[in-house]
Amino acid sequence: MDYELKDKVILITGGASGLGEAIAIKAAAQGARIAIVDRNAEAAEALSRRLGGARGYGAEVGSLEDMERTCRKVAEDFGSLYGAVNNAGIPGDWATVVECSRENWDRVIGINLTGVFNSLKAELPHILDAGGGSIVNMASVAGLLAQPQATAYIAAKHGVVGLTKSTAVDFGRRGVRCNAVCPSYVRTPMTETLDEAVLQQMAQQHPIGRLVTAEEVADVAVFLLSPRSAGMTGSVHLLDGGLTAEFKA
Repeated sequence: MDYELKDKVILITGGASGLGEAIAIKAAAQGARIAIVDRNAEAAEALSRRLGGARGYGAEVGSLEDMERTCRKVAEDFGSLYGAVNNAGIPGDWATVVECSRENWDRVIGINLTGVFNSLKAELPHILDAGGGSIVNMASVAGLLAQPQATAYIAAKHGVVGLTKSTAVDFGRRGVRCNAVCPSYVRTPMTETLDEAVLQQMAQQHPIGRLVTAEEVADVAVFLLSPRSAGMTGSVHLLDGGLTAEFKA
């Protein structure tokens, strides 16, 4: 399918590995011009060289100043900014609200939620200047449901879903769409630190009998970026292999 992304400039945070890398590769294959933003500047630049026509940038999404500087540079380098995928995130420590340290809370909220806020605040002026475009925020099934001992992560991802809807409502009439993707467990560097037995157990919790792939998440994200999804904004897209559909007594 032609996603009609040829020459459209798309910024991807956390774009040097995992889901961000898969989305960058998919969007670039559709002709998009990719700005890869990652805290690891060397990895971002290395991926940009692989893709051709892309550029890599080092930035911390937890810093509004960093993101504003980076978005200005992207707009200068490429001439415009059409879309963004706000994907950067961390798992943090597993803990109940009683056990969760203030340090862990601040770190997870600072990157997973405030990081999306900072990214949106920095991206939107340039997308509006270009006449509108599309933003995809990477949430999670944890943005819709809770699981034990994930206090900070659950709170952050629920917040991302709310930010997505608020942005869609505030900027829809100005030509900007904003949607969220909510994957379940995906094989990425974030999950590869788990034992294989744990990954297999997680896979069996999905009615499809396996984990969702990064490429499947990329397909959905690139569709939402594209004009092919022009009627969709403020929507939340589950990509969970049926995990949340099955009632477990």
